[in-house]
Amino acid sequence: MIKDTTKTRRKITESFPIPAIGHYKEKVLNWLNQFDTFCFLDNHEYAIPPHSFECLCAAGVEDSIEVKGGVALDLLQAFIDRSTDRYLFGHLGYDLKNEIGQLSSTHSDPVGFPDLFFFEPQILLWMNDQEITIQADDPQIVFNEINRGNKKKSGVPSSPPTTKSRFTKDEYISVIRKLKEHILRGDCYEINFCQEFFLEKITIDPVAAYLDLSKISPNPFSALYRLKDQWLIGASPERFLKKEGSKIISQPIKGTSKRETGDRVKDNARKEELLQSAKDRAENVMVVDLVRNDLARICKEGTVKVDELYGIYSFPQVHQMISTVSGDLEEGIRFTDMIRACFPMGSMTGAPKKRVMELIEKYEKTKRGLFSGALGYISPDGFDFNVVIRSMLYNSATGYLSFPAGSGITFYSDPEKEWEECRMKAEAIRHVLEKTS
Repeated sequence: MIKDTTKTRRKITESFPIPAIGHYKEKVLNWLNQFDTFCFLDNHEYAIPPHSFECLCAAGVEDSIEVKGGVALDLLQAFIDRSTDRYLFGHLGYDLKNEIGQLSSTHSDPVGFPDLFFFEPQILLWMNDQEITIQADDPQIVFNEINRGNKKKSGVPSSPPTTKSRFTKDEYISVIRKLKEHILRGDCYEINFCQEFFLEKITIDPVAAYLDLSKISPNPFSALYRLKDQWLIGASPERFLKKEGSKIISQPIKGTSKRETGDRVKDNARKEELLQSAKDRAENVMVVDLVRNDLARICKEGTVKVDELYGIYSFPQVHQMISTVSGDLEEGIRFTDMIRACFPMGSMTGAPKKRVMELIEKYEKTKRGLFSGALGYISPDGFDFNVVIRSMLYNSATGYLSFPAGSGITFYSDPEKEWEECRMKAEAIRHVLEKTS
């Protein structure tokens, strides 16, 4: 469904000085909460190159498109082509794979995000550490509204909710052993297998939950995203794709180790252990090869290169192994051509991509929905999208909250360690949800 509420009026852009940005982000988030559709993209001052904004957010709907799979990408491209002089915000759900790869899905999706949604905002805001820039009919009114209130509610219920999992530990280990048998038979080389942690019939304040999560686990591709009753409360460390001019960049993550934040020596040892890990390096180079292959389909011959291999980056909860791959786009390549070539991202599927997506469908128990998809923006100059991981997906109408976690399975995987890695990745979210107000 395409909604067109476009009005022929000129927006005004104006900048205003602000105090400490951390405090001001909270003001903006509380102001955003009045809108039934908004997107708040937060870099948390990481500035991992290439870097564009500290904070970018969009509120209200001027024009939008919402589509289930089938011909979603064709409709999206037509929507984009209406105007090249606007910002669009939105998401690509994991199950667009069915359209791109001639696949199918039969599992349930209790959160219920559409496969694809993009909107042109009524109000657009940029923030850095000194000022906020507002594009709106009257930026001064918006600025005054933001400054008027800053009330924070509790992020979680008054009593700790009970977290459930789709797999017991024994069931999970059994599946990992079956996946290793697939690898041994040559069905695939590596597969990203996810388990869903979830809660039912709970009520949370998503804005406060996002603020709580940001204190524990601030990550460079964090987001708070609302589409009516569906919410994404995200702390993603991973970039999917970024386009600047004719250059396209992907930064896949493969390889994780737990931080030892109270002991610098042990923490550095963890970093070195991750860098030297044969399993993690094998996973990382596999996904780098997959990304190179994807980008080669849309880039000029000979331009795809690995800018950084096995880069170790530290975040509050974990160390991550991140590689950067880039290329120069062929002439005439459109946004949806890039998505068809690269989506879903290799870091959340494995290799070869189509076969592992079939195995994911076979062994996982629910649809991933927006998890393993991408959230971001398209601008007149390019675009930037994250990988939706380390996130809560919440339906405020039903009270269903999901926070999946996964890991890359290879022939060398230890099922017990993979189980622990999933729990480690979900630890920050679990801490937010299980604390009392």
